Amino acid sequence: MNKRIASYIHENIDEILENWRVKMEEEKDDRFFQIMSDKVVDNTVREFGELMISSITEEKATYTAKLNDFSVQIVRYGWSISFVLKALTNFTEVIYEKMDEAEYLDEGFQSHREILTNWITPLNHSIVDAYSVVWEKTVSLQKIALQELSASLIPVFEKISVMPLVGTIDTERAKLIMENLLQGVVKHRAEVVLLDITGVPVVDTMVAHHIIQAADAVRLVGAKCMLVGIRPEIAQTIVTLGINLNDFTTTSTLQKGMEQALAMTNRAIVEVDI
Repeated sequence: MNKRIASYIHENIDEILENWRVKMEEEKDDRFFQIMSDKVVDNTVREFGELMISSITEEKATYTAKLNDFSVQIVRYGWSISFVLKALTNFTEVIYEKMDEAEYLDEGFQSHREILTNWITPLNHSIVDAYSVVWEKTVSLQKIALQELSASLIPVFEKISVMPLVGTIDTERAKLIMENLLQGVVKHRAEVVLLDITGVPVVDTMVAHHIIQAADAVRLVGAKCMLVGIRPEIAQTIVTLGINLNDFTTTSTLQKGMEQALAMTNRAIVEVDI
């Protein structure tokens, strides 16, 4: 029975895919059909249809390989899991409608439920599972990449280094900040370290705790730690929460912090007339 379905789809693939594309374009929250070129959309739509056919006409290993490749592709295109489910649902409806119009369902197919049970439901599960695996791997790799790019100690002057912090600071990321900070202080022989929190959206008790721990660790290796980039709303939050930053030298901007750091190392930036 599944092969008969595959045969019908193969014979009517162009019309089925066109109807499916129309249904998908009607989805209000989709972005794929809006931001991709017509060529990319057409190729992806056809690959989607071929994958449907492959699930019941080819060996499991071949289908699995195609499924993995397609999953990687749609994750790269930004298909959400809800969009994937809508695509599968709409594809099912188009097939059923076309087969019903052609009175094909009378030839041994008693109901929509029969098609769902014998083909579409297992197919949906396999596609969603493959998509989830690829998505988890992608998120994991992105997380690793962001960790590698963030929380690096940058030497800007002799004995002075800056660590710009961007994004949310959780416990895992705080450990990375601590490690990079201590390694950087020793490597660059920094005497003053500026922690720039301009790019940190929220400073709560937990974030402040991590920053204080980092500052204490820096002092243990013989350097001083400054907290710069304190915006008015962050200052208000710190006061409201009763967070004690008395052991810190704090400034509102990196520029002001740099001036103080230079003063701590008996230097200053002066204008020279040429």
